[in-house]
Amino acid sequence: MGLVRKLNLMLKYKIIIWFAGVLLCSCNQVLVYEQYQPINNSTWPKDKEYYFIFNIEDTTRTYDVTLQLRNNNRYSYQNLWVFILEEKPVGAISRDTVECFLADDYGKWLGHGISLFESTIPLRNNYKFPYPGQYTFAIRQGMRDSSIIGIQEIGLVIKPITAVDEKHLSEEK
Repeated sequence: MGLVRKLNLMLKYKIIIWFAGVLLCSCNQVLVYEQYQPINNSTWPKDKEYYFIFNIEDTTRTYDVTLQLRNNNRYSYQNLWVFILEEKPVGAISRDTVECFLADDYGKWLGHGISLFESTIPLRNNYKFPYPGQYTFAIRQGMRDSSIIGIQEIGLVIKPITAVDEKHLSEEK
């Protein structure tokens, strides 16, 4: 009985160590910035802007900048148009209009989730910020309705591209 108990205990320790290793390996991605802002009552008025303010120190690295959208089943469109203003530490404000596809032609949500669907929209891939300092992204919905219902959160993620990512990108070309 003692031997079986020792084997069971050793097996439990091995499983715990394996899970700890998996968790540590999966959490090694360092983000420069990640922020989500809730949209009050899942209703986004046309004149409401959401601001994302962050600092960039290293202008020699390349980054991926993504817009994160979380919508529920109450959102009644296939896509979402957003207007994005980018204010750099130096220079003029740049403006961009981005179409975000949230559902396919049959109404199936493209994002992952069950009742809340998260979509990742690339804004800048392999991007070098030109100046160190504070950047501000202002995001406003650009749909024709005065308010849209069903978008619960909006987020911005800035992730440095690692050497492994850069190698993968060069292999794809």
